[in-house]
Amino acid sequence: MASRSEPAEPVVEAPAPRENALLFGQDAAEAALVRAVRGGRMHHAWLLAGPDGIGKATLAFRFARWLLAGAPGERMALDAAHPVFRRVAAGTHADLLTVEREWDPKRKRLRGEIVVEDVRGIADFLHRTPAEGGWRVVILDGAEHLNRNAANALLKVLEEPPSRAVLLVVASAPGRLLATIRSRCRRLPLAPLDPEPMAAALAALLPDLPAPERARLIALAEGAPGRAVDLATGHGLALASLVEDVLAALPAVDTARAYAVADALAGEESSFGTFMDLLRTGLSGAVRAAGRGGASEAQARLAALRPLDAWTDVWHALAKIQDETERFHLDKRQAIVAGLAVLAGA
Repeated sequence: MASRSEPAEPVVEAPAPRENALLFGQDAAEAALVRAVRGGRMHHAWLLAGPDGIGKATLAFRFARWLLAGAPGERMALDAAHPVFRRVAAGTHADLLTVEREWDPKRKRLRGEIVVEDVRGIADFLHRTPAEGGWRVVILDGAEHLNRNAANALLKVLEEPPSRAVLLVVASAPGRLLATIRSRCRRLPLAPLDPEPMAAALAALLPDLPAPERARLIALAEGAPGRAVDLATGHGLALASLVEDVLAALPAVDTARAYAVADALAGEESSFGTFMDLLRTGLSGAVRAAGRGGASEAQARLAALRPLDAWTDVWHALAKIQDETERFHLDKRQAIVAGLAVLAGA
């Protein structure tokens, strides 16, 4: 089983949202922002909400560039050679502030939280006169990671919004935000992409990947191009094969086999999160397909091992193990063994 997980070389480097000129499948959300500007109904704060990897941050930077360039045209696409595009991509535009989780050099990973020191500069920034006479824009990316003090600091900003300033709050889990923060933002939901725009996105983002592998990524990524690129660059296809092996073996995942899986994932920092995500994706996909009567033979066999509603408890238990392991920097090897024990019903 471990041999299925041997990683291949990464095939692409995904562009950062501030550098990404491409946005797929979010025409409705883009049009809503354009209408708000054109109609003079620009809200001071927007909550861009939806699953990871579907283009929320990419849309936020796309909108920021367009607004800072004077809102030219009826679509937000700005040429990559445009001076505003270049300055936003370089992080040097005087009227744009980005707040997100900082990199922890000791742990060599993103910090678990956005802290109050990260948020305190927003109010001062938004109340300054725009350097170029237009708008001032703040992008708060990953807002679900705000700790309590940071959330309270953000709330004070939202309670006293300045003119000609806009705050774009990007969140994959908006339910974690304070209700008072959500109530002061205009919500802009973004949805996972349909198969056609997903195929177009991956053709553009992964042009050198063989079509059969792109098709497999489309099935695994559940409408999220960013997730598909992460899987392609993070050995996701090999890990998906490992997940298939685990699910096909159920309920026979004993302790020795669980440790073998954990050992197979030990060489890559990101493998734990990817494996656990794919494990839950495989479970939810099988349960959904079985509930709708369209399950494959493998999905039907898996779903039949427990009542369908019991799989919900398993899914949440796996999510809790992953969340606590990553949040508190626990032993990932032991977390995988514990997760597979839950999965096998031990």
